[in-house]
Amino acid sequence: MKAGVVHENAEIFIEGSDRRYPSLPLKEDPVEVTEVPIPAPQKGQVLIEVEACGVCYTDIDIIEGRVRCKLPLIPGHQIVGKVLESVGVDGLVGERVGVAWIGHTCGTCEYCRRGLENLCQSFKATGCDLDRGYAEYTVAYADYVYTLPRGVEAVRLAPLMCAGSVGFRAYRLLGMYDGARVGLFGFGSSAHIVIQVIRKLHPSTEIYVFTRSEHHRDLAKRLGADWAGPPSEDPPKKLNFALDFTPVGETIPRAMELIDRGGRLVINAIRKQTPVVLDYATHLWQEKEIKSVANVTREDVKSFINFYTTHGVDTHVQEYRLEKVNKALRDLKAAKTIGAPVLKIK
Repeated sequence: MKAGVVHENAEIFIEGSDRRYPSLPLKEDPVEVTEVPIPAPQKGQVLIEVEACGVCYTDIDIIEGRVRCKLPLIPGHQIVGKVLESVGVDGLVGERVGVAWIGHTCGTCEYCRRGLENLCQSFKATGCDLDRGYAEYTVAYADYVYTLPRGVEAVRLAPLMCAGSVGFRAYRLLGMYDGARVGLFGFGSSAHIVIQVIRKLHPSTEIYVFTRSEHHRDLAKRLGADWAGPPSEDPPKKLNFALDFTPVGETIPRAMELIDRGGRLVINAIRKQTPVVLDYATHLWQEKEIKSVANVTREDVKSFINFYTTHGVDTHVQEYRLEKVNKALRDLKAAKTIGAPVLKIK
């Protein structure tokens, strides 16, 4: 089968950008598209023919070494496909399913027992610890796949599996209420879904979007933002809540400056490329809070799929063939994508 394989960590080359990691090789094409054997499912697993796989900024974090994963690796954790075969599992063959970042957990540690499997001490991540979605076929544990509707294009479902489900977890961690003022920092794959969740569940909320891209600001306004501007510009009012979707640390103090007393910031990112520097009196006093998001639970994914089928979400995608995976990664890193980049594999 054809698959995209990462053999070593490398900094992804973007024309005109400064180097951040001079100790790493600089590559324009860090993923090799090559032929590899079709994986064989083991007991409790299914074989999936992949229709589409989303490209996530976490994939860039993995390639550039900010997230430590096995090598060589087939990345990809926003998978949509059809189950062709199962081992020791009934009822899934022929179903269209999704696979998310959560690939496997132990089920017995203190975090799993408390319903916090996203913090499992033996957490296995899809497309990091486990080869996954940049491929024509993949395997997954049957308990970690999700039945998806058939009447929707696979490329439009793929972003639900991470951008949507992790974004949904971040939104729920805000604990926000209708009529609040919420700021979204960055407006890519996840934010363009979360803004629709907030608008549908909290119609009286004022939504302010902070992004450098004029194209992203235009999309934000079309999807319901009350105001959109660059991060350096002040919004009409102070924020009660904020969500940070950016890869850089400088956004955090800026968001905390704009959050009113008693407000909360949730960071929807696995890693930051630059340090987070905070001053207690300026950024945290007056009972301001910062909370991170770590991974995702199966309940998060199921809840978001249910939200999608009940309320509907318009996923804006840019399609790429598997052979163009490196272009998708470069476009994403350079903030040239509008919405979510997705590999159309079948």
